[in-house]
Amino acid sequence: MTKRRFDSVWAAIEGDPREAANLRARADLMIALQEHVRRRSMTQAEAAHLLHITQPRVSDLMRGKIELFSIDTLVELLGRAGASVKLSVQFKRAA
Repeated sequence: MTKRRFDSVWAAIEGDPREAANLRARADLMIALQEHVRRRSMTQAEAAHLLHITQPRVSDLMRGKIELFSIDTLVELLGRAGASVKLSVQFKRAA
C-alpha cells in the first residue's frame, strides 16, 4: 500500500478539485448553522420555525447530511437565522 498526501480531507474524499471545494464550502456553512442552533439551545421544532423548514429537514441538517444541502440553500438558511455570510477566496500558488 502506498501513502498519498492530500491538500485537505475534502480532496481525499472527492477526486475532482471543484467538487472538493464545493464540499468544503457546504461543510463550513453547515457547521456554522449547526453551531448557531446549538448555541441558542433550540429544539428542532424551534429551529424549523426560525428557518422556515420542516423539523425532518432540521434533523438532516443537525445530523450533517451534507449531500442534501446546496450552498445556496445553506446561505439562505443562515440568512434566515440572522447571519451575514462573508466569502473568502484564495488561489493556490502554482508549483
